[in-house]
Amino acid sequence: QVRLVESGGGLVQPGGSLRLSCAASGLTFSRYAMSWYRQAPGKERELVAAITDTGGSTNYADSVKGRFTIAKDNAKNTVYLQMNSLKPEDTAVYYCNAGFRFLDYWGSGTLVTVSS
Repeated sequence: QVRLVESGGGLVQPGGSLRLSCAASGLTFSRYAMSWYRQAPGKERELVAAITDTGGSTNYADSVKGRFTIAKDNAKNTVYLQMNSLKPEDTAVYYCNAGFRFLDYWGSGTLVTVSS
């Protein structure tokens, strides 16, 4: 059974930092591209950052470029999202996604709230 478990969300002040983690089990993690998505209240889910199976290539939404960094540790079956210079508009539930060919898995999300 595939499980993706996000952690690291919480309340942070504008300008602060958080690191999200997504621990994967039940799959051959090194084969999967991993992504972080987010969904703010009343908005559609959007791609935040993605990384290839080997970790050799990444891409980011324009809104987070230069502030967020995605990293993948195949030895620990974990993907991270380092979020710096957080803004109120970053407030959302953040979801981890694993994709390999026609296989697609989601975590249940972790809430990030950026507020003073």
